[in-house]
Amino acid sequence: MSNFKRYYQDNNIVFITVVTYERKPLLIENISLLRKSLKAVKYDYEIIAGVVLPDHIHLLIQTKDSNNFSKIISSFKANFSRLLPINTNQTEKQLKRREKGIWQRKYYDHIIRNDEDLFKHLDYIHYNSVKHLNISPKDWEFSSFKKFIKKGYYEEDWYNFGDKYNIENLNLE
Repeated sequence: MSNFKRYYQDNNIVFITVVTYERKPLLIENISLLRKSLKAVKYDYEIIAGVVLPDHIHLLIQTKDSNNFSKIISSFKANFSRLLPINTNQTEKQLKRREKGIWQRKYYDHIIRNDEDLFKHLDYIHYNSVKHLNISPKDWEFSSFKKFIKKGYYEEDWYNFGDKYNIENLNLE
């Protein structure tokens, strides 16, 4: 077992990446369950930005109590797992742990440090449909990109497959 520790700080925005087990592409086909699972989380938090791809999700969330972001992700993953039909391909280890084999056990988190860090992560979230699916952000419906266009933070043609902001060099997963 690794010596993995999470860093918690109150009133910060946290970038989160959650990935399906063995990168199974089941999130888009179950998008209504995913949304329902996020709404069912009992902890107080706000989703600032996000993108859902077939096998992973990126979120920027904010909570007043920093310890809650681990609880939020745990609750979300448990809610989603409960709503999905039982997976009959579970390993013996997963059965012992009462896991369905839907999610990778760990997730990635990063505390946003300043405005530059926030903008970099916003760009990365909205660029993800290009990176993984070769679909322009304006054409990917499972993203907060259009919300940010309405608020005036992005132009509709912000990313035109020209590596406008060197986002391709970022690896935040």
